[in-house]
Amino acid sequence: MNIGKELLFFFSALGAFNGLALGLYFFFFTKKKYLVNYLLGALVFALSLRIGKSVFLYFDGKLPKIYLQIGLSACFFIGPFLYGFVSSAVKPVEKMPRRWSAGLLFLLALILVIDIGWPYSANPALWKTYIIRGIYFQWFVFIVAAGFVARDILQKLSARSYQMKASEVWIAVIYMANVLIFFLYFSSMIDAPYAPYISGSIAFSLVLYLIVAIILYRNRTDELFLIQAARPVARKLSESDTRLWLAKLDKLMREQSVYTNADLKLGDLSKEIQISAHQLSQLLNDELGKNFTTYVNEFRIEEACRILSSDYRFTLETVGYEVGFNSKSTFFVAFKKFKGVTPAVFQQQQTQTALTKPGVNL
Repeated sequence: MNIGKELLFFFSALGAFNGLALGLYFFFFTKKKYLVNYLLGALVFALSLRIGKSVFLYFDGKLPKIYLQIGLSACFFIGPFLYGFVSSAVKPVEKMPRRWSAGLLFLLALILVIDIGWPYSANPALWKTYIIRGIYFQWFVFIVAAGFVARDILQKLSARSYQMKASEVWIAVIYMANVLIFFLYFSSMIDAPYAPYISGSIAFSLVLYLIVAIILYRNRTDELFLIQAARPVARKLSESDTRLWLAKLDKLMREQSVYTNADLKLGDLSKEIQISAHQLSQLLNDELGKNFTTYVNEFRIEEACRILSSDYRFTLETVGYEVGFNSKSTFFVAFKKFKGVTPAVFQQQQTQTALTKPGVNL
């Protein structure tokens, strides 16, 4: 074996080994357990088995048939894992759908029946004539299905004016790399002159090292392949916690009048009562049936009514700013929503009521 061939073997074999390690990384060492990472790990793992078989067969034609069978059997899962990876990356999925699990179990059962009933060592002609072709046909079908799911991302590649997200770029790269690997192996299977058998392994190694480089230099590796990161799930509050937080919230609003801050945000309010923003939002929606804006505006309108009923020196616009609204129009819309009348009508009604009371001088 000459130096060039030894380097080629080292590069390809190391790629297959690193692929196994990368697959384990996505399974066990990512901090956030996203389904997309598990599926990518499974995809890389299956590809590594297929690539590993190709590498050793290319440099050692006497490789035992059992290794050939394992590598070819892994191809059954490359397509499904590619489709699952692309689908869960494009539209975040927290749990694997039952139909995906059922499909993978069916494929596992099918390959076990074939491996045990018709092993490669005893049936090489059957494998070369039918089983391998069936494997490649199934792989191709899933590549087409995954391409349909990722069609919007793939179309953006040709739109130079569109700025793609990092996650979209990487989904496209991994998909196109799988298409290239499939094309090279399929070309080799039909003995195309431009595609040596080892070319699929080389393409895999190049893409793998690119992914590893990104993982080493990017902080948010867990969400690298998510277009829309899943929102964290808020912990469900107990009944006692609910009463406690509602009491603290009401006390804060009434005693400190934080609602008068026109820039008040959900996060600001949650920090004051020491609860997460997600839990506060959940508390308002589940227990009071209100969103944050409605809850705060109720206090603002209540205070506005108190001012309009007791002090007639302020203009309506001044009252709106005083209670926390950042514009006159927003104040008027919110006031009519809660009271059914405009602030001007409400003030007029209060003035007429006050005039009927003895001893009142306006």
